[in-house]
Amino acid sequence: MRTSFWRMGVAAEAWVIVSDTLPAQAPDRPPATVIRAGTLLDPEAGTAARNQSILVENGKITAIGASVSAPAGATVIDLSRAAVMPGLFDAHTHLCMDVDVARDAGTYFHTVLHDPDSLRAIQGVVNAKTMLEAGFTTVRDVGNEGNYACSSVRGAIERGLIPGPTMQNAGRILAPYGGQFRQQPDRKDITGAEYIFADTRDEMVKGIRENIHYGATVIKIVVDDQRYIYSTDDIRFMVDEAARAGLRLAAHVWTRQGAHNAAAAGVASMEHLTGADEQDLETAKKNGTIAVFTPFPLAELERQMPKDAAPAAFDAQIAQLQKGLRAGIPIVFGSDAIMEAPGLTRGQTALTWIDSYVRAGMPAKGILKAMTSSAARLLGVDKERGTLAVGMAADIIATPENPFDTIATLKSVTFVMKDGRVVRSPGAAGR
Repeated sequence: MRTSFWRMGVAAEAWVIVSDTLPAQAPDRPPATVIRAGTLLDPEAGTAARNQSILVENGKITAIGASVSAPAGATVIDLSRAAVMPGLFDAHTHLCMDVDVARDAGTYFHTVLHDPDSLRAIQGVVNAKTMLEAGFTTVRDVGNEGNYACSSVRGAIERGLIPGPTMQNAGRILAPYGGQFRQQPDRKDITGAEYIFADTRDEMVKGIRENIHYGATVIKIVVDDQRYIYSTDDIRFMVDEAARAGLRLAAHVWTRQGAHNAAAAGVASMEHLTGADEQDLETAKKNGTIAVFTPFPLAELERQMPKDAAPAAFDAQIAQLQKGLRAGIPIVFGSDAIMEAPGLTRGQTALTWIDSYVRAGMPAKGILKAMTSSAARLLGVDKERGTLAVGMAADIIATPENPFDTIATLKSVTFVMKDGRVVRSPGAAGR
């Protein structure tokens, strides 16, 4: 685009480059680093090794073992009293949303009305930073993020403008008319920034392509929050359309029929699975679908609904998670956190979901695997992240104790490295 500037009667010409044509500018690579690990965990194998070292160069792990030496000029980080492991994943986040319980009566519908997209992008910046500081080096943001505020946050992270995890984002959620809300005939566009209403095949194709155009890297659909729901054929059609662009499809399912249809369609992941029965879980497992249960801790439910109703809701979520454990379907950690617990950041709040997995009887090794290698496979980044091995990105965290023995130690991450850069060091105060 060409423009002219006039000063003192003299014409000067300049070329203005549109910002999104500029290449992403990653920060300079850090120098070589050697991490001395007291205990090195492999969540995928469920093993732990003592007195290992990790050599990190140019953001990647280049050597790992008991006899790794430090190159000249390398920084040496002593974590010999800590447990060292891959960075954590949260596969169901909403970074650009902060529900104010007092103002919004515990429902994000009111949040949509109160918070402009500009504010929600700022909320996303803050929440991305605290997720990273808490140990989440990769997240999948699954919508309800305003008018592509999530794309802006992800882009800023990738350009090195702000700190944050590696991020996948869903943009606007595809849903049958009305999405997750009750529309009013004189306010039909009130939730337009949250959803693309897609009821015909043409609308489904257009919605997926619009999301991709505006920066979505995963497609999210709501299957069944209205009386009319997506059929198995509808969902399979959207799975195939997303796949043509190299994207995966996540399905919000709340009812038994919704879970049945999504499982039969072979979606990449089913979110929440509130009404799924054993047969649905077996079908989903057979079709390679991952389960992301998002079981809210009791304290969080008590903040969002009448306290006398919260225990029953909590027990129902735990029962569903236990069904998944019995079925043997692959499970990936997702918090679905939409606010901060008192005195905690968003990242620290997300870690409290661990308690629900413990309550359901999921072994500590299974929980850590769900937060690392299994999640990496769901997001399609398992060749780059989710394990500590030569050639993998240096996304590394450390905790005071071994989470295989004490899973709650994940709430006390003391060291975070993302792509070879130290985000948090032992002794540093986290927000």
